Amino acid sequence: MNRWSCALVLIPFLVGCGGSSDDNGANTGGGSSGGAAGAGTGGGSSGGSGGTSGAAGSGTGGTGGGVGGGESFSVDIGPIDVPSGYENTQCVVKRLHNPANFRVGLIENEISSSSHHMIVYRTNDTEEKLTPFDCSPFVETLDPTKGAPVMITQKSKDELKLPEGVAFTLNENQMIRLELHYINTTPGPVQVTASSKFTSIPESAFKDEADFLFIGNPDIKIPANSSWTLGPTFFPLPSEYDGVNFFAITGHEHHFGTNVKVSAVASESDPGSAVYDVPGWQWDEPETVKHDPPFQVPKGGGFSFTCDWKNTSNKQVSFGESANAEMCFFWAYYYPSKGAKVCFHSDQASFPINDCCPGGALCSFLGN
Repeated sequence: MNRWSCALVLIPFLVGCGGSSDDNGANTGGGSSGGAAGAGTGGGSSGGSGGTSGAAGSGTGGTGGGVGGGESFSVDIGPIDVPSGYENTQCVVKRLHNPANFRVGLIENEISSSSHHMIVYRTNDTEEKLTPFDCSPFVETLDPTKGAPVMITQKSKDELKLPEGVAFTLNENQMIRLELHYINTTPGPVQVTASSKFTSIPESAFKDEADFLFIGNPDIKIPANSSWTLGPTFFPLPSEYDGVNFFAITGHEHHFGTNVKVSAVASESDPGSAVYDVPGWQWDEPETVKHDPPFQVPKGGGFSFTCDWKNTSNKQVSFGESANAEMCFFWAYYYPSKGAKVCFHSDQASFPINDCCPGGALCSFLGN
């Protein structure tokens, strides 16, 4: 269990962080813990046996081209050879090769089968790392001086089209980090790949910088062979986000997940307005709900969210980054930027805890 999982799960004590074991999994690589479970984008829900290693892959850097009148550049990761039953998180850091500052109005991601999810970051690294290496989700980029996430993808093909005049700004020759969590639930070896394509808007059209919030609740203890609900959880939005415009939301669970619902509320007791409620929601192809016009959270209010699961296994399932464990999160895209943060609510202490990183009271336990 890495420092991120440890800090969330052990909030009342915040001690003993480190190591690589997880109660919900078996043999894995360095980035994530757990054996085989249902993988996103085409992976099944049946488990395989733990693997031992995953061969490193390679990929190309940025490439130019136009889509819809805008200039575009791409980065990729893989192919990575993955034995049956093996789970890991690996990263590459690549230069986008954009010759000048770049306003991104469209991001298009693709991940192969046996890929669980991919996180795309703009990073301040100065050296490329073209060969996939083991990495820990979020921990190394929660420091805003190092970089920030811009998009998460759990679907085989995913697109984020930003509102008119809104963009992510990339510097000249921007370094991009792709973080790929994969798990092979098939009986034989597979290769996994992923890519991200950035398309610009004209500089004259740019008005507002976009950004990203990741919000969840780690208080997950799903009994064996049971359906279970966590929530509604109230997360008060920090005052610095008063008046920002939220334009897209995606819910996130692992393979026991059956639904995620989110509402914007004025208070903990307010039923609010549903902003994420997808009929027939699927954990491995979670829909990104786009809001046009965007919505604002009432001043002094926040988000209320609920997660549902059906645990078909013979043991309790708890919070964790492994695909064998579970999560209750959603990510929300907004403008104008007040910074990218990872936020959570927990009732594991003797009082409710709401915190955001970077900058929160618990963030030092995550290594920043």
